[in-house]
Amino acid sequence: MAKEVSDLDVDDVITEEKLSHYLSLTKAARAKATPIHDEGSPQSSQLKVMMRMADDYASDALHFKNNGDFVRAFGAINYAHAWIDAAVKLRLLDGHGDDTLFTLP
Repeated sequence: MAKEVSDLDVDDVITEEKLSHYLSLTKAARAKATPIHDEGSPQSSQLKVMMRMADDYASDALHFKNNGDFVRAFGAINYAHAWIDAAVKLRLLDGHGDDTLFTLP
């Protein structure tokens, strides 16, 4: 059953501030995580695919945000962060011990 707008509490609403917070977290995660394997290795090729997905979803999130579609933007930025987090978990990226940005191995 759908909630009426008057029944929503602050945790049920994607505000611009909340969305900006998650965009910033994902940007920080993307900047902090570094490749573990040498360029040209099979793992490096796998990582490129994963980071392309992360970057594409982050780009989509900004597009949706700029068009006022905060729900799709929130979904897209969470997918972007999940790709980065998965690369850390699979030990393709080094999360440098940051258990705030990443689910560490």
